[in-house]
Amino acid sequence: MTTLPDRPNTALLVIDVQNGVVAGAHNRDSVVGNIASLVDRARGAGVDVVWIQHSSEHLREGSEAWQYVDELVRADGEPLVPKTFPDSFEQTSLEEVLAAHGVGRVLVTGAQTDECVRSTLHGAIVRGYDATLVGDAHTTEDLSAYGAPTPDKIIAHTNLYWENHTAPGRTAGTVSTADVSFDGAA
Repeated sequence: MTTLPDRPNTALLVIDVQNGVVAGAHNRDSVVGNIASLVDRARGAGVDVVWIQHSSEHLREGSEAWQYVDELVRADGEPLVPKTFPDSFEQTSLEEVLAAHGVGRVLVTGAQTDECVRSTLHGAIVRGYDATLVGDAHTTEDLSAYGAPTPDKIIAHTNLYWENHTAPGRTAGTVSTADVSFDGAA
């Protein structure tokens, strides 16, 4: 139902699953495993996998912290979109990459739930994309010492509110890794 004309394809977005981002993340190994499974399934179905990589003063480009985790390896030809803002669309080439591939629906995975994942979901929906969150394929760190809810609550809340998110002419929702279907998506 995307509002973007002639954009029938789906892309899997892998956001910021970098050493310095997920080192202490909630359920890190399970989430990374789910993302790896989705990447393999997307590739097998001919669905584009788009890698997004954050850099900042804490994630200096080229550093070990900036690198993607070893379990996730970008294949030759898969787009890599560098970013410096939480919304993966903001001042990046993501829109151009998706347009070039005829993408009107994005499946969102990665880190951190309460920053870059949520910002990208909203960035996608306001730009006319259908945006689906894979509920067990995103994570965040524990910032409860600073007054934030615990990671499990942040993840559960994000899954709940995105499950019920709506926008005219677009679809949103939350799905589990096991329930993601790439059939007919490309």
